[in-house]
Amino acid sequence: KKKKKAKKAPPPSSAAEGGMGDDEEEEEAAVSSSSSSSLPGLEATKAGQKPRVVVLGTGWAACRFMKGLDTHTYDVVCISPRNHMVFTPLLASTCVGTLEFRSVAEPVSRIQSALATSPNSYFYLASCKLIDTHNHEVHCEAVPSVGLPTEPYGFKVAYDKLVIAAGADPLTFNIKGVKEHAFFLREVNHAQEIRKKLLLNLMLSENPGISEEEKRRLLHCVVIGGGPTGVEFSGELSDFIMRDVRQRYSHVKDYINVTLIEANEILSSFDVSLRQYATNHLTKSGVRLVRGVVKEVLPKKILLNDGTEVPYGLLVWSTGVGPSEFIKSLDLPKSPGGRIGIDQWLRVPSVQDVFALGDCAGFLEETGRQVLPALAQVAEREGKYLAELFTKIGKQDGGKAFAARDVSLGEPFVYKHLGSMASVGRYKALVDLRQSKEAKGLSLAGFVSWFIWRSAYLTRVVSWRNRFYVAVNWATTLVFGRDNSRIG
Repeated sequence: KKKKKAKKAPPPSSAAEGGMGDDEEEEEAAVSSSSSSSLPGLEATKAGQKPRVVVLGTGWAACRFMKGLDTHTYDVVCISPRNHMVFTPLLASTCVGTLEFRSVAEPVSRIQSALATSPNSYFYLASCKLIDTHNHEVHCEAVPSVGLPTEPYGFKVAYDKLVIAAGADPLTFNIKGVKEHAFFLREVNHAQEIRKKLLLNLMLSENPGISEEEKRRLLHCVVIGGGPTGVEFSGELSDFIMRDVRQRYSHVKDYINVTLIEANEILSSFDVSLRQYATNHLTKSGVRLVRGVVKEVLPKKILLNDGTEVPYGLLVWSTGVGPSEFIKSLDLPKSPGGRIGIDQWLRVPSVQDVFALGDCAGFLEETGRQVLPALAQVAEREGKYLAELFTKIGKQDGGKAFAARDVSLGEPFVYKHLGSMASVGRYKALVDLRQSKEAKGLSLAGFVSWFIWRSAYLTRVVSWRNRFYVAVNWATTLVFGRDNSRIG
């Protein structure tokens, strides 16, 4: 049999080929070099040292990449304003006390132990502010200490290879009042704030002197966005109301309500039969489904495009994600939608030694590929692929800066969708195993799907430590109910 020849990746073009003249490039590099010379930090690696890979971010893509990276070949430096990965599929469960917050947070030093044990690998709690591709450096600012006199300070880190996996920000569509009054649900601290607000409103509504109208407003939980996150959070809320609020807040149990507002159909990427099942189940569980578009968010009410006013006490915004301000500020090629543009090997064209993946990256139009959805499984698969690619590069002595121009990268990245799952509350879930929206495949709904949903995510939790936490939390919630303590 003839061995199939791997497709060789073309080398990325130089910055000069992108339209910048040699004189302009040298002048810009000189200015950049002089401005960064005063910053402390890690200098470029020397001969005999392992190549340094700098990773921006601690999301699904970044952590899966670091987990698979060969630290015998590379040193790794991770830079992020948070020191943990969030297991986002179970984040909604923490908002109502089904799970504890630590159950969905995995420290990056447990994912890649070299960050804590290797002498030349580090984790820096900081935000990247600038990428200097001419000098192969990233400029960062340390996360300030809240309540302490320590001032934020800047530093630089030189890289041989740079992996940008900085994630994305919630989409607000520039609707007035969203950032000021709504809660997002992407980080552990978001879930903590939602839980505190929910429990605060429950307790305040029992105080004497609160009118009937104000009680209904305080206890009206509104969710904007009918995607998996919005639906799962609505299902968790309905469970919390049915089982816990009726027992522990019996004086106000008749005032609390949940409304889910979506411009189109909920769970639009799921099979039609599953969407109908979810609609019927949520309605029976007491969730009011409203089709509408938000025009403006005020401190105590939402204005819809049709003129409807919706009072609320808790507002959770879950309408998808888009490029962050940091990603928008980068002078790098962009894909449709404003993400960092990448080729089939997850490289950023026209820039040497820079790769991007996860929610912040998308295929360029010239690749002929569609921009992949912002899903955890996409980011995880990209991270695994890139770690394997770096192993190939390292074996061909291409790990150092500018050393990978002529290496063979092998097959490009190919994504195959494994299906979608969503919990809708009360021991019911949806499992859609179609490989695309148009394809045919197995679709399940009900208790069996809920069991599959829980089993699948329990096995996907990163560490055995957190799997134990999740299993114990589920068991204690089943037996004793949810924890309704408001701390902080």
